[in-house]
Amino acid sequence: MEYIYASLMLHAAGKEITEDALKRVLEAAGIQVDEVRLKAVVAALKEINIDEVVKAATAMPAAPVGVPAGAAPAAAEEKKEEEKKEEEEEKKEAVSEEELAAGLESLFGF
Repeated sequence: MEYIYASLMLHAAGKEITEDALKRVLEAAGIQVDEVRLKAVVAALKEINIDEVVKAATAMPAAPVGVPAGAAPAAAEEKKEEEKKEEEEEKKEAVSEEELAAGLESLFGF
């Protein structure tokens, strides 16, 4: 992630993302640079329009805190299922109370 953050910092500053520039940013942050990763990131970013990626990322809904981004829809679905279960339990309790009332009526002859 540090390599991406450093790349974004260079991009935000209007600097070209080169191996040398990225290496200097990482070293300034106290990060030991892996030359293979450095070359791979720079090569991959040459094919990407960073402005469009950032714009698309900010347009996407954020996941709830503590939930991975891909898990947000699953978490929402789980919440709906839990609510449905709670409603079913409440209905069961209501039925039980009605049955209890009917039993008391028959016991006391109401």
